Amino acid sequence: MALLTRRTVLRATAATVLLTLVAACGTAGPASGRPSAWALTGGDEQVFRSSFDSQGINGQFFGNDAYKQKIRSAVGSGQAPTLIFSWGAAGTLKSWVNAGKIMDLTPLVQQDPALTGRFLPSVAKTGTMDGKTYAVPNNSMQPVMLFYNKELFDRIGAQPPTTWDELMALVPRFNQAGIAPLSLGGQSKWPQLMWEEYLVDRIGGPAVFDAIAAQQPGAWSDPAVLQANRMIQQLVNAGGFVKGFDSIATDSNADTALLYTGKAAMYLMGSWAFPTIKQADPDFAATKLGYTTFPAVTGGKGDPADVVGNPANFWSVSATASKAQQQAAVKYLRDGDMNDAYVQNLLAGGSVPPVTGIEAKVAKAQDPRYLSFVYGLASHAPSFQLSWDQAISPGQADALLTALDQLFGRQITPEQFSTTMNATIGK
Repeated sequence: MALLTRRTVLRATAATVLLTLVAACGTAGPASGRPSAWALTGGDEQVFRSSFDSQGINGQFFGNDAYKQKIRSAVGSGQAPTLIFSWGAAGTLKSWVNAGKIMDLTPLVQQDPALTGRFLPSVAKTGTMDGKTYAVPNNSMQPVMLFYNKELFDRIGAQPPTTWDELMALVPRFNQAGIAPLSLGGQSKWPQLMWEEYLVDRIGGPAVFDAIAAQQPGAWSDPAVLQANRMIQQLVNAGGFVKGFDSIATDSNADTALLYTGKAAMYLMGSWAFPTIKQADPDFAATKLGYTTFPAVTGGKGDPADVVGNPANFWSVSATASKAQQQAAVKYLRDGDMNDAYVQNLLAGGSVPPVTGIEAKVAKAQDPRYLSFVYGLASHAPSFQLSWDQAISPGQADALLTALDQLFGRQITPEQFSTTMNATIGK
């Protein structure tokens, strides 16, 4: 009873703080109407929809690439939704914070620590900058992993690769069997980045990208970056990816379908692919889908337990929303985001929320083996590196995806890639 009383007092105090914050933010932007939120299609979309409906949030959903373009324009013009979906307090979100487009939630967290305290610390910190909170986790932890089709591996009598050499050795075996070794949505560009992120980490460790993110001169010429890009082109040259990968779009889930329809043996993607696979082919997800960590690189400095991806996605509150919308948004973050029903819906859909103390719920969920794998992979990783295109500035991210697309297309060399990216440092 004492805890309940304390919680009530904290909420009342937090509400008072909110009114002060809202008054300070002004009333720029939409001045009336229900609070709004934009999020991504696929993955945890149905969980968002259910939560929005129960909390009076007007939700809209977009494909990944379309959303990234639309939200930049909307925030810049003061027409952002009340709840702004992002990948955490780095890169794009940082630029919005610096421009005064995002509310500082720190006073609310200080008055009601449970607002962020219910999340795994390693995930919650991605919503902070300079000791202040600007974003709160809104969905599952999303480590990138290597999914594979067990049936196709059985067909050629192989095991999933644990090292890069083993992965390369599988390429000719699958090609000879008429099976694409790896699916890839190259038209969307960002799926190619996962190969770069993992290889650089496995070869040089997380310090390599830390130097890049810190804008250190020449950081893109690190030997680990050059070696990673040579290995990527070797994989392309060996026929590692499905033919025509540069015309396959991820937003349509065409790359995912290649795995569960038996046309590709492996698929490097974030954990958000599992709900999509489960919905499209429940039997495949239950009996034929395998998953493992990204292969180790012999002699590499990186820990094979490191992961890349998204610690989670996040909600921030627009500083240009109306007072009423901001109040409703913060109430949603406190009472709607990651409440019991929300957590159960995520688990039921095959996603793992970054909430502390849910091991028992994970064990009782419909897909306990997969969910426990993801929870352990994400929560125990020595390094959980945020996707690079979200950790650097928007301009650099665009240049990175373009250069990487040219690298996969063998239009530029690894050395030219580094030269191109070094030129973006400080811009």
